[in-house]
Amino acid sequence: MPFTRSQFFEVFARYNEATWPAQLILIALAIAAVVLAFHRSAAAGRLICAILAMLWMWMGVVYHAGFFAEVNPLARIFAILFVGQSFLFLRLATGRRSVRFSPRGNARSVMAAILIVFALPGYAVLSILAGHNYPGQPTFGLPCPTTIFTLGLLLLASSAIPRSVFAIPVAWAVVGSTGAFLLGVPEDLSLLMAALATAGMWVEGSLKRKAARYHAPLSF
Repeated sequence: MPFTRSQFFEVFARYNEATWPAQLILIALAIAAVVLAFHRSAAAGRLICAILAMLWMWMGVVYHAGFFAEVNPLARIFAILFVGQSFLFLRLATGRRSVRFSPRGNARSVMAAILIVFALPGYAVLSILAGHNYPGQPTFGLPCPTTIFTLGLLLLASSAIPRSVFAIPVAWAVVGSTGAFLLGVPEDLSLLMAALATAGMWVEGSLKRKAARYHAPLSF
């Protein structure tokens, strides 16, 4: 690590103090995205993707480039990747075929709900229990809780999403989870669980689609 544990949490403190009350706006956007998912319309799907694009642009430009780069040279690379992820969501928001989101009573939606609830109030509560108090704590709008929220929301998609859209969030979930061991941030273990849950749901969905094609009746 090119920075110490104390420097890591000092970055959070500087970020939270400098950007307040943006955190409240970001949480409001996240809640709006969840509400829109229940509309199940093409327009709602485009708005959800646009919100995700804004969240990832914020993390790339404001946090990684604006604050984390002060202590970690790799943050500039993270910034580029996060901005790239933002453009992927923007492409979904403006593309010809819209992505629809539809919460259902299946295992996929249950897992999505767990991840979303944890990303909003759950992560903050666990952070406080771990002794990380505001302003020196990761708030929503920072990479770890927002990545968990993103993966949860993507699990609610009822139409196919390109695999490339999952790549950076899942990769960051794996990278970010190292903070639990190297920096004493136990709440970041949830990142690894979110990545595994997303991968498991994706594999299950792929197997079901293949099975459906295999058992589909032949037409002449």
